[in-house]
Amino acid sequence: MTSKEGKLFRIAGPVVVAIGLDARMYDVVRVGKEKLMGEVIQIDNEKVIIQVYEDTSGLKPGEPVLNTGESLSVELGPGLLTSIYDGIQRPLPILAEKMGNFILRGVDVPGLDHKKKWDFKATVKKGDKIKSGEFIGEVEETDGVFHKIMVPPRIDGVITEISSGKYNIDEVIGMVDGKTELKLAHKWSVRKPRPSFKKLAPEMPLITGQRVFDVLFPLAKGGCAAIPGPFGAGKTVSQQQLAKWSDADIIVYIGCGERGNEMTEVLTEFPHLKDPKSGKPLMNRTVLIANTSNMPVAAREASVYTGITIAEYYRDMGYSVALMADSTSRWAEAMREISSRLEEMPGEEGYPAYLSTKIAEFYERAGRVIPIGTKKEGSVTVIGAVSPAGGDFSEPVTQNTLRVIKTFWALDAKLAQRRHFPSINWLTSYSLYQDQLEPWFSANVASDWREMVNTMMGLLQDEEKLLEIVQLVGSDALPDKQQITLETARLIREFLLQQNAFHEVDTFCELKKSYMIMKTIMHFNKLAVTALENGVPVARIVEMESKEKIGEVKFERDYEKKLLSVQKEMEAEVEKLE
Repeated sequence: MTSKEGKLFRIAGPVVVAIGLDARMYDVVRVGKEKLMGEVIQIDNEKVIIQVYEDTSGLKPGEPVLNTGESLSVELGPGLLTSIYDGIQRPLPILAEKMGNFILRGVDVPGLDHKKKWDFKATVKKGDKIKSGEFIGEVEETDGVFHKIMVPPRIDGVITEISSGKYNIDEVIGMVDGKTELKLAHKWSVRKPRPSFKKLAPEMPLITGQRVFDVLFPLAKGGCAAIPGPFGAGKTVSQQQLAKWSDADIIVYIGCGERGNEMTEVLTEFPHLKDPKSGKPLMNRTVLIANTSNMPVAAREASVYTGITIAEYYRDMGYSVALMADSTSRWAEAMREISSRLEEMPGEEGYPAYLSTKIAEFYERAGRVIPIGTKKEGSVTVIGAVSPAGGDFSEPVTQNTLRVIKTFWALDAKLAQRRHFPSINWLTSYSLYQDQLEPWFSANVASDWREMVNTMMGLLQDEEKLLEIVQLVGSDALPDKQQITLETARLIREFLLQQNAFHEVDTFCELKKSYMIMKTIMHFNKLAVTALENGVPVARIVEMESKEKIGEVKFERDYEKKLLSVQKEMEAEVEKLE
């Protein structure tokens, strides 16, 4: 006999078994006397297996389990921006106010403020026909960011009542067909992708302001990228740089199973950062989800879905959203732990057999789309950090991520040890978006952008081969032209690919500046090859002082004049040598 209330039968860490409970897959349930939040993940005859999003210590068999009949959902409406949530959309600042720095169990706090009044301006009128996804008005959510109020999915009809004014998210702002209420917020199941009208090709780059990404391995808006790397290689700093400087309208940052001190850095630093575009606080357009490694493991698994659902919601308003997941390895480890508690057959390295499906489902929710009900395009770009044990890229999480992403930014511990940051290995990284993005770069930056990038990649690859010979016989044994190649590759590495995240100017580099630095380095290469042909000894060319000034320009705001002057200085110095 099953009912809405069952009893605990077995407890194994975050996975518990209830009997006598009437439930469907993915129903949210309340477990035990403290009503801990859980989710149905398996049904075996009369046994219902539940993953609990809170610590289960102290639970005992026989305690009640209540089915809410709802799926795991998030509240979507004004008030999401500037918020800091845990993995199941509980606002951490409000939890801290109620109970201090340690979250007590069984606490239920709504994701949005239900009392705050928002100034709603209606953009439709009585008698208008509306359909799912259409904008019916807007609210200024934070300074300069307008939150479009949309018709919730599966609602069509005629507006019979609508009015502007100050409302909280529980108050009715209008009616459809005289029976369906419209409010400022609605709920959405996190495991269900939000529908869109049409998916578009990724043809615009996400400009990050980080030269190694923008120049060599660009990422398209609506695309997917992964940053794998060993401990200490700079994953978190790279993710934070992307969150601070990428030209997305909205940022969703998920700290998924990361160390508490790293997440603390994000939580304390972000509120003080200024948005480079508007000069206002960066938090005005940011949602943070903090689920540290000491928080319950099941909530870590949910945090990724909570983040991507919020990202899709802002995409449907016509915004471009960048989502940072740091790190998907911890998310996969949470799946592995729950899978082992369920006594499922393990796959490679103990991960569940469905690991590749789950990773693919997550990244597939990225995309540049035309949302339903509007012609305004929006996008979700997903950037996932991967933390392979010992930097081994052959492990399952990295390999399964590689199957679905198109931009691969591989961090290298050896580069990090040499203080080369960002420590992206230019020989193992790649971007499959270059052909699609070439027309944009040609039209918006320079017609020879792709040609110059290809030349530079060729020089870096040649350098790698030559360095093996240099280690055996020394650089003096190389032909003169190859010594010029080595010198040019050094300039590319030190002046273009290295970037100081903590310098107020060099932390962000616009595309035009990157292009001019490339052009100046290639100008040196051209002058050096010509001088060599005119009989100048290679040692004197390599010792040229003017070329070193390219590195100084990285830290200058007024870079155009200075780079043109460096080019002239190089020409004058070569003339003297000749």
